[in-house]
Amino acid sequence: MPRILGVDIPNDKRVETSLTYLYGIGPTGAKSICKRAQIDPALKARDLSENHISAIAQILQDSYMVEGDLRRQTAQNIRRLIAIGCYRGLRHRRGLPCRGQRTKTNARTRKGAKKTVGAIRDRATRRMAKTD
Repeated sequence: MPRILGVDIPNDKRVETSLTYLYGIGPTGAKSICKRAQIDPALKARDLSENHISAIAQILQDSYMVEGDLRRQTAQNIRRLIAIGCYRGLRHRRGLPCRGQRTKTNARTRKGAKKTVGAIRDRATRRMAKTD
């Protein structure tokens, strides 16, 4: 497996697809990197030479923010929003959607599993609650 900027990219996939395994590189970015490095995008990742790998790494370091730096910047942006107390920061703090989605139904990815409030569903537990 070729290793680019500390990330192993898959051997059996095309270079343009393999580059998308780097955080911050999408399909369009991968195609432009292949073009700038003068690499055939249809080439398999296992067939990359050391020169190709170093050219890709150089382009990534010069022109793209990827992996740790990008994750750090994103986390700092979210921390800043929380610190200034803006609406988006409050939504991040509460673990709710920030971009205007509805929350009465759906939003389960952000909110987590359903939590039943109020009614006790189990009969045995209900009996125990009545005797107390």
